[in-house]
Amino acid sequence: MSGFSLEMAGAATTSSGRLAAVTQRVASGAAVAHRRRQTRRACSATGNASAPPPPIAVTNRALLHLKKLKSDRQDDSLLLRIGVRSGGCSGMSYHMDFEKDDNVEEDDAVIEVQGGDLRMVCDPKSLLYLFGMSLDYSDALIGGGFQFQNPNATDTCGCGKSFGV
Repeated sequence: MSGFSLEMAGAATTSSGRLAAVTQRVASGAAVAHRRRQTRRACSATGNASAPPPPIAVTNRALLHLKKLKSDRQDDSLLLRIGVRSGGCSGMSYHMDFEKDDNVEEDDAVIEVQGGDLRMVCDPKSLLYLFGMSLDYSDALIGGGFQFQNPNATDTCGCGKSFGV
């Protein structure tokens, strides 16, 4: 478990050359199977004081709002896919959407939030940029919505929906 946490955290804070090398290793044969096992162990560890923190943290306010959005769709098999895409005013933008659990790829990280109340899924490339991020929610009239606190972002736009590394 610690190999996953240390390598991913290190990759997120190093130069882009290191990031590319880690991405290439993630996509190769036996390493994929090993990383998948390590990721699932790290992502599903809950209730253990010595377990590493989840790769993506979700606050109680965000969890309540996500559960409401999920219940509006009336499908218990939905997972929240979270990731990044190129675009936005700072270079990359956050992406979130619900999808069926049968759309989960073999190398995706499945993250159980607070004992399985919500399951998130993230592809390995996006996880490099999102590792250590915290997802919050605000219902304020101005500036409300989901808020991303990403320690890997070197700059963000004014709206907080895109970032650069």
